Amino acid sequence: MLPLGNTPRIGSEIYSSVGGGCLNHKQDLAKYMSYEVGGVCPSDDVFAQILMLKGCEPLPRRRCHPPQPKNYAEPRPLPGSMWATPPDTSIVWDPYTCKNYTCLIERKRFSGSYDCKDCFDLQGREKTRWQYDNGGLDFGMDQVLGTKAPGSVRIGLDIGGGSGTFAARMRERNVTIITTSMNFDGPFNSFIASRGLIPMHVSISQRFPFFENTLDIVHSMHVLSNWIPDPMLEFVLYDIYRVMRPGGLFWLDRFFCFGSQLNETYVPMFDRVGFKRLRWNTGMKLDRGIQKNEWYFSALLEKPIIP
Repeated sequence: MLPLGNTPRIGSEIYSSVGGGCLNHKQDLAKYMSYEVGGVCPSDDVFAQILMLKGCEPLPRRRCHPPQPKNYAEPRPLPGSMWATPPDTSIVWDPYTCKNYTCLIERKRFSGSYDCKDCFDLQGREKTRWQYDNGGLDFGMDQVLGTKAPGSVRIGLDIGGGSGTFAARMRERNVTIITTSMNFDGPFNSFIASRGLIPMHVSISQRFPFFENTLDIVHSMHVLSNWIPDPMLEFVLYDIYRVMRPGGLFWLDRFFCFGSQLNETYVPMFDRVGFKRLRWNTGMKLDRGIQKNEWYFSALLEKPIIP
């Protein structure tokens, strides 16, 4: 069964019915729904996201207008927009610690923990992601696409895709990717859109809003890992399997776990879901010492075509 209620490891709450979590946070919901009908919505993006993580997802609709940035600047045209930092006036910065893109780019040098700490710096590590295949944990995009007939991978999903670089690289290869992302102290969804890509503001606790047997490829890097409770992860994997077309690809990028979990928990789980393995590479994570027994695995999986 899916573990219902509070899930400390992911900081969220899971409920069995759509909107069920809202009933357990009536005061918070009342604050969210306190606004002037027809007026400007309160600047409460952070509060709304907290409600989502408490299981109040999807959020109720509201009859108000979201605040707009002052001196809004039109987006740059494609393809240049994919690798350019947008103007600061494209964002309402109220919910975030950083108040401009320079701060977001420079925070890779700051102490402290941030979600996707350096991924707003498009001229740094983002520039080389998925460009090369090292035969180990890092798969190259061209090598992955090369496992299918040319042109047969056309549409897909990137789960927890940070600033949208995976979608940008796929766009350069004529593949359309929708990127899910939360706005954890950064305007991830707005940034993805400014690049000319498609963001989707949903958490992994929500059923993916796609019909079954439709997507050519699903990708996830770091988001799916051992911090997700095992029953919840299995639900997510089955939902990934559901939305993939027969013969579709699931690219799992650097799944983190402990050595004791690898063969005892995750190998059997992926086998139960029914994926076919095309590649499965493991590597030890050594930055905190070999005694921690920490591992990554990367996998390229296929949804079987049942005759």
